[in-house]
Amino acid sequence: MAMPLFHGSIVALITPMTHGEVNYAELKNLVEHHVKAGTHAIVSVGTTGESTTLSIDENVKVIKKTVEFADGRIPVIAGTGSNATSEAVTMTKLLANSGVAGCLSVVPYYNKPTQEGMYLHYKAIAESTDLPQILYNVPGRTGSDLKPETIGRLAKIENIVGVKEATGDLSRLPLIKQLAGDDFIFLSGDDATGLESMKLGGQGVISVTNNVATADMAKMCELALAGKFDEAEVINQRLMALHHDLFVEANPIPVKWAAYKLGLISEPTLRLPLTTLSEEAQPKVLAALKQAGLL
Repeated sequence: MAMPLFHGSIVALITPMTHGEVNYAELKNLVEHHVKAGTHAIVSVGTTGESTTLSIDENVKVIKKTVEFADGRIPVIAGTGSNATSEAVTMTKLLANSGVAGCLSVVPYYNKPTQEGMYLHYKAIAESTDLPQILYNVPGRTGSDLKPETIGRLAKIENIVGVKEATGDLSRLPLIKQLAGDDFIFLSGDDATGLESMKLGGQGVISVTNNVATADMAKMCELALAGKFDEAEVINQRLMALHHDLFVEANPIPVKWAAYKLGLISEPTLRLPLTTLSEEAQPKVLAALKQAGLL
């Protein structure tokens, strides 16, 4: 069976900043790094890319620059979600004809819509564009859970093509597959259970770990998608501390610090209210990088 466009090791890319401003030279270097290391796609300005503290203009510019730097060599998925349907529609429309391969749209956060509200939210976005849409369910951040039954309903809308499930609850995968159909793309949004999800028929991982263990994540996903689970497990176990400890403080605080320690970016800075990784947490992330063989 042919692989869908969105599969394998997809990086939830950090947005490099210098003195609080986006550093586009470093963004270009990061894109090159992922192309060379075999990453299968890039999510630009998702949660890990600090979408919530960038303005709409900055969001759009970072996405368009990422597409420019990728130059057709790797698909770029735009983070276009919002808790206001009108804003998510606006973001999506601003990226028409931009060269993005699709959009990743988070469940509306904070305002806790009903299942029907979420259905109508995603329906409105999908109807505003021809771009493929990936749903993004992360209840730990949004306060709302997009239920498998609602995902099944949304899967009937032609350009809603997949879901990023960041619950870490593997029991949902077979149910989503059953309700949404085999063609519907299931991407794990939880690094720690990403391999297990591929064993159950998922097509890949939208990964935070990929920012630092880039080649390893690409290889692990390729092995898993080829059914070579034992070989994939060897890599996965080496990365397991990273899968967990890159969340020792709120993402993307730890991963930005880890990328800085590896020389991938020149500063580990984020925009307030996010702060640099605390001194207490740094040894844990350092140990995880060493266990992964990256330091």
